[in-house]
Amino acid sequence: MTTVDPPVDVLLSDGTTVQLRPIHPDDAPGIVAMHSRFSERTRYLRYFSPYPRIPERDLHRFVYVDHHDREAFVVLAGDRIVAVGRYERLGPGSPDAEVAFVVEDAYQGRGIGSVLLEHLADAARRAGITSFVAEVLPANGAMLRVFADFGYQVQRQFADGVVHLSFPIAPTEQTLQVQRGREQRTEARSIARLLAPRGVALYGASATGQGVGAAVLGHLRDFGFAGVVVPVHPSATTVAGLPAYPSAVAAGAPVDLAVVAVAPEAVPAVVADAAAAGAHGLVVISAGFAEAGAEGAAAQRALVRQAHAAGMRVVGPNCLGIANTDPAVRLNATGAPVLPPAGRVGFFSQSGAFGVAVLAEADRRGLGLSSFVSAGNRADVSGNDLLQYWQDDPATDVIMLYLETFGNPRKFARLTRRIGRAKPVVALASPARPAALPGGPDEVAVSALFAQSGVIRVDTVAELLDVGVLLAKQPLPAGRRVGVVGNSSALTVLAATACAAHGLDVAVGYPRDVGPQAGASALALALTRTAADERVDALVAAFAPPLPGQLADTEADLAAALVGVLDAGKPVVATFLAGGLPADVPAYSGVEEAVRALARVTTYADWLRRPPGTLPELPDVDVVAAEAAIRADGPDQADRLLAAYGVEVVGSVPVRSAVEAVEAAGRLGVPVALKAAAVGLRHRLDLGAVRLDLGDSLAVRRAYDEMAAVFGADALVQAMVPPGVACVVELVEDPTFGPVVGFGLGGVATELLGDRAWRAVPLTDRDARELVDEPRAAPLLRGYRGAEPVDREALVDLLLRVGRLADEQPRVRALTLNPVLVRAEGISVLHAGVRIGTAATRPDTGPRRI
Repeated sequence: MTTVDPPVDVLLSDGTTVQLRPIHPDDAPGIVAMHSRFSERTRYLRYFSPYPRIPERDLHRFVYVDHHDREAFVVLAGDRIVAVGRYERLGPGSPDAEVAFVVEDAYQGRGIGSVLLEHLADAARRAGITSFVAEVLPANGAMLRVFADFGYQVQRQFADGVVHLSFPIAPTEQTLQVQRGREQRTEARSIARLLAPRGVALYGASATGQGVGAAVLGHLRDFGFAGVVVPVHPSATTVAGLPAYPSAVAAGAPVDLAVVAVAPEAVPAVVADAAAAGAHGLVVISAGFAEAGAEGAAAQRALVRQAHAAGMRVVGPNCLGIANTDPAVRLNATGAPVLPPAGRVGFFSQSGAFGVAVLAEADRRGLGLSSFVSAGNRADVSGNDLLQYWQDDPATDVIMLYLETFGNPRKFARLTRRIGRAKPVVALASPARPAALPGGPDEVAVSALFAQSGVIRVDTVAELLDVGVLLAKQPLPAGRRVGVVGNSSALTVLAATACAAHGLDVAVGYPRDVGPQAGASALALALTRTAADERVDALVAAFAPPLPGQLADTEADLAAALVGVLDAGKPVVATFLAGGLPADVPAYSGVEEAVRALARVTTYADWLRRPPGTLPELPDVDVVAAEAAIRADGPDQADRLLAAYGVEVVGSVPVRSAVEAVEAAGRLGVPVALKAAAVGLRHRLDLGAVRLDLGDSLAVRRAYDEMAAVFGADALVQAMVPPGVACVVELVEDPTFGPVVGFGLGGVATELLGDRAWRAVPLTDRDARELVDEPRAAPLLRGYRGAEPVDREALVDLLLRVGRLADEQPRVRALTLNPVLVRAEGISVLHAGVRIGTAATRPDTGPRRI
């Protein structure tokens, strides 16, 4: 089957954008023009000869391909072709193809070759090609490195003055690591260029000083931007005391960033002007795009296309702006008049209004920021881009996110799993979350899914800052044991109660109340002893102010008592109802808020201490058979699909009469089970929709007649299997996390209570074990009240197989295994149902693209 891939935008190693798309016949003049710009060396290395011009016959063959046995992709910078790559199958039906590409001299060394190889290999695999071969001159070291550095197992032979290369193109863990490493570097570089510009051009600042543009210009100037600020105005010669120019080019200064605050219809002209000045990126504060309806959405798509064609990235539109507090940059290209002090927290917000509020509150609480980005409509730059940048940013230790939607949830989970190992990620996800498929994760399970990725999920703006302040100022706790110290029994008891409510353990001997008469020295002694206590991992300090005249002035400064415990290496949170606290101690208005923040951070620290898990190899997986099962509809489709992943479903025979039921029982061998055929009834023993241990034809006939009178003629006859604990395994497509696997114990009560655990795919061995252990009814699997423990490893293996199926088969939109009987040795899957649809969008798979 011939497929033509749509154009995609990709990032180069320097952070610029280009477009990659399949070649078409109209590209012939562009190919000739590119060839004319090649140096003699580039022509010789590609064609093994001077090849001064492309003969008409060769040109025709270059631009006419069938997009199956022969494919070619071109890379465009603007409307100019700057590279081309192609493969050609070596004979009809051959699994091998020859690959080659060439890059214009001015664009060499910028990662185009590796991007072309990714897309060519992906297209070739879909065409049934399994290996590439290439011929490269020994002098072409750059091309040899493209192949060698990709992670493929390359075989080399040297003959006739040419290096002959051959390698399988199936993705491996190594090629995936190489690809994602390049992805991280290119995306981080593209953001770094935005946050540290040499010069900023501002479009839309009025000469009168009124309006959003003028406000942003004032913030840029007043914050002390270290670079050049260029107001662009059609007629004024000065704006806000700065020289103004009719175009950014006219300023004669380096302009890396354009801030746009003009009417939406004027934006295209601004983008063209910024591109002419060599800008790397746009911050579009202007509204009136996708948030305004279909016409605005079309204008937004055109904006991004125009910017990408010029090599620029776009923040916004309809955004608050960006900021960088680095003293060497001092960039405040936002609508916020005041920024928090310089600090170690990176903050991303989709909402501009929310961003203003958080920036003001962070400033009030002394939470210093390294950089800030408000993405608005998130037409291009997203939270994932900022995660890639902050991963290696030496100025950022903590990442805070406000997310209204997830454009690429699988990528978000993948990035946070990796980044969370080095830097904590705190996320406030909008409560306006679309409902998943029926039976999908509830809000409690969604929090667990965030935790699986190492994300500290919070519920309010206040909690976002509570947790951020704690992470920025204090070390992580080594455990869950908390020492509570205070001078008020009411406060210490309240703190201890809050610890229990949030899953923290009050250490033995606590809470410790030193009494309202205690002065600063007594409190300091109690706190110092608590910090040195080996039974304590974290401290909660709760102070009520002394009554006027109750203590001598030297003893009344209770906050000073905290200074001596800051070097103990244990986190301290404090509620101090009067006065201020030392700058390094997180202060909270109430003990509940302090304990809640500590609990969030402690859970994250627990996640860090656990090993990350691996994706184990699974035998007996046949992806080709799975795809065939998906294409072929039928009542046993789910059974055949699961069989392709090494999961056997106990067979059942559909019947519509007592005679058919008896005949089926005879073929299967008694005893048998008889079940109502309706999906919702097949496990409802409590309703009489399931009859077990039917030992002869008379019992089968009687059971069928009784059930048919209540549930209808359609029934299933199934061979009996040994008894076990009934479980349920599910797969649904969640709107936030993509495909997720759920596990719980069977039964009406557990279904009513929503006792399901969920994990996003791909599942690691650790994820699968946590799934088995997380449901509240999980003790039934471990030998509750003297029962025999079940084969938990068999359950883990089943979950891993379902997880891999979910990861590899995007057309599987829902899957249910119910019931799954698990015994002391082995499991039996009694029924499975599947829903096949169009392939779910999974932008985190395949070759790199924006």
